[in-house]
Amino acid sequence: MSEDLFAEMTETLFKDKSILSEEHSPDVIVERDDEIDAYRTALKDVLFGRNPSNVFIYGKTGVGKTAVTEYILDALQTEVKRRDAADDLQVHSRNCNDDTVYQTVRSLINSIRDNSREQFPETGLATSHALETLFKEMDRVGETFLFVLDEIDHLDDADTLLYELPRARANGTLVDARVGVIGISNNYTFRSSLSPKVKDTLMEKEIAFSPYDANELRSILSTRAENALAEEAYEESAIRFAAAKAAKDTGSARQAIDLLRESGDIAEEDSDKMIVDTHVQRAAQRVQRGRVENKLRDQTMHGQLILEALAQLEADGQAPARSKAVQQMYEKVTRGWKHNPLTTLKSIQNHLADLTMLGFLERTERNEGRAGGAHYQYELTLDPRTVLETRESIESEP
Repeated sequence: MSEDLFAEMTETLFKDKSILSEEHSPDVIVERDDEIDAYRTALKDVLFGRNPSNVFIYGKTGVGKTAVTEYILDALQTEVKRRDAADDLQVHSRNCNDDTVYQTVRSLINSIRDNSREQFPETGLATSHALETLFKEMDRVGETFLFVLDEIDHLDDADTLLYELPRARANGTLVDARVGVIGISNNYTFRSSLSPKVKDTLMEKEIAFSPYDANELRSILSTRAENALAEEAYEESAIRFAAAKAAKDTGSARQAIDLLRESGDIAEEDSDKMIVDTHVQRAAQRVQRGRVENKLRDQTMHGQLILEALAQLEADGQAPARSKAVQQMYEKVTRGWKHNPLTTLKSIQNHLADLTMLGFLERTERNEGRAGGAHYQYELTLDPRTVLETRESIESEP
């Protein structure tokens, strides 16, 4: 009977599996004391009714940038309520991935307005009008605002927003309100792409989050395991093994936590009563494949096709490869899937540069002297078989 299909399934290893989910916000942040201290110092002016500093947070995915930001801002909002000198504080967040300045500003306006008020339109108005409306809304409320802009390096024309917001009070476009920007980025070189006038205006505090090492990840995993897993549901060696694998790969707490959760799932599938090293080893294969698939699907079609071309070159023993060889294979792969290829080598090189910056490719410079001159060669940092299988899966989807 269908009603009996799940009857025998019980949770034997997990006490609270949500603690191992990506959206879980820990009550205590471990192994980020230095970054928390730097963050706290950067934002202390809010407590005294002064203009907040602009803060930029840099680091790879999964190293605690968002978790620490949420932790710090929750604590700051709580403390502000206790301080007579502090203005009321509003925190508004926006992920800027593929946003225009208009879209980001519109989101901030509508976040400030309550649900009973008319929402700012999606299109039809100038960016300058959107900024003017944002400042009016802020002055209407008359409090201190912190705008958390995640993936700010992906914002189209970041210069405009990062020039107008910090200088709004000095220019008189803000009178009663105060504003600070918290920018979060995976790209350490983002600041160098900003114009000189924006750099001068920002005067931001920079906090860099380095990848976790194996000992730090073990501490994080131990804390999560104590609360997420049942007693005697795991061997300490499995925690050490998961931490070591994540540290060697990305230094990402998110990856380490995913490994532990997946290890528990595998142990339950096998009806085992304890998570051991072999479960972690199998989980690592699943997690790695899932991450590659997700990262590939996030890329543009031509970005995916270039990665497929490099995977094919590697499978044929022709990698690392120069951009011209990549272009030739890319054109073959693209036509094989009945797509229209990009037509210039420059466009391929631009994609190769972007994919290298995102960590998909490794680029090495070669100098063959007078015969060949200096040039770059590219190879995948991903498993080529997974790339090829994922691409085939994507193309076969309806």
